[in-house]
Amino acid sequence: MSHQESYRQNEDYARFLAGWDEGFYAKYADTLRPARAGNRVLDVGCGVGQVAARLAAQGFEAHGVDVSEPNIARAREVTPRCQLYDGKKLPFPDRHFASAGSLNVLEHVEEPEAFLEELVRVVEIGGQVVVSSPNFFRVLGFRDYHPRMRGLGRKWRNWKRLQEKRRQIRIEPDHVRFDRMAPIVREPFSPDDDAIVATNGVEIAFFLERAGCRIERVECTDRYVFRPLDLALNLTPLRHLMFNAFAVARRVR
Repeated sequence: MSHQESYRQNEDYARFLAGWDEGFYAKYADTLRPARAGNRVLDVGCGVGQVAARLAAQGFEAHGVDVSEPNIARAREVTPRCQLYDGKKLPFPDRHFASAGSLNVLEHVEEPEAFLEELVRVVEIGGQVVVSSPNFFRVLGFRDYHPRMRGLGRKWRNWKRLQEKRRQIRIEPDHVRFDRMAPIVREPFSPDDDAIVATNGVEIAFFLERAGCRIERVECTDRYVFRPLDLALNLTPLRHLMFNAFAVARRVR
């Protein structure tokens, strides 16, 4: 069974997502919001539909897709425009949405580079793309929830790997790929542990640009925090070394 297929009938995953606090997805949902009421917006990996429901309540034509049947069954209880998909090809025509995004999905997909290309494909020229994932190349910080982030030794290796990635982006851009990881399966189920892609803001920005976007910002904060603190955390390149990867881009071609 592939990693993606393991989510197909995963009731534990649906129960986990149903327990999300609004503060967890509010920044992502609000950033994903199109400029005009009535515009179409897509949440890829919509889970049980909280983001789509929030955007629909604000007057947008909000759609969602997910690979999990239990997720979609729950999502359709709160918003009708959520549907199952195969995790590869989005069931929409080119340039169909004013904005599209994914929240904590990229680290779980088997072909993350193609996933980002597909996400951009369905956004209109001038539309917005929002991608939020953990930063598995974390160098700074405490209370790290994944083994890839923990310990001084691992943080030092993350620092060196990130510099290697930056060099590869400059010198050999056609060879850049996200690092893959072996999933860690625990009981009770935890989707953070079973990530298979070492997502990070540097590479997310690179692949979005390559797919035809202009990067507007990459932040390390994926939730609302005290505004002065948020500005300080994201003021310097240190934002690529801590917390999360929150990328906002505009499709230009």
